[in-house]
Amino acid sequence: MEDKKQSASSLVREIKRRTRRVFSAEEKIKIILEGLRGEDSVAALCRKYGIHENNYYNWSKDFLEAGKKRLSGDTERNANTEEVKELREQNVDLKDLVAELSIEVKVLKKSLRGLE
Repeated sequence: MEDKKQSASSLVREIKRRTRRVFSAEEKIKIILEGLRGEDSVAALCRKYGIHENNYYNWSKDFLEAGKKRLSGDTERNANTEEVKELREQNVDLKDLVAELSIEVKVLKKSLRGLE
């Protein structure tokens, strides 16, 4: 009996883990700003969106820290994956171009030596 109970609870945990909602950055910001307005309690807000209060407080802390860094002049940001992919492709193209031009220079130098 206990084995079935344990396997049922582990099944429920697994289902919850797999169906966990992932919030976009825009959704998180909307929730944080709603919480900062103070119209509802944090507990009510978290119930409304189905999140744990710890998530709200972590998101809020990250949001405020990022704002603090930005206002203090820190304009550095992380490149997103699409930007990194594009930059890598450009890098490969530029390396290929440098290789081609290096070969052309060598060929031209050899042909000039033949003219002497």
